[in-house]
Amino acid sequence: MLIPYLLIGGLLFVLGMIGFVTRRNLIIIFLCTELMFQGIVVNLVALDRFPLSAAAATVARSDGQVFSLFLLAVAASEAALALALVVLLFRNKPTLDAGAWKLLRD
Repeated sequence: MLIPYLLIGGLLFVLGMIGFVTRRNLIIIFLCTELMFQGIVVNLVALDRFPLSAAAATVARSDGQVFSLFLLAVAASEAALALALVVLLFRNKPTLDAGAWKLLRD
């Protein structure tokens, strides 16, 4: 029963990637990156819960769960930093369109 979890995680990742590529609003882009992180976390927990071999099933492992908790902590710190940057950018120029910030590339 591993396949449904992998499909859900892959679908979350693909939806996040599509939103990241097609949207121009900075907050929506940020939310799409969080959606991609959650797709990765679902896949990590699913792969840890359902081992691929019988030999791995006998050993109590929690590598995927520990790594997913680490990813959640990274995503939380990324959320705080990204939202702070968006607020600072919005105060400078009152728009959230990513195309308006082409000056940051230089």
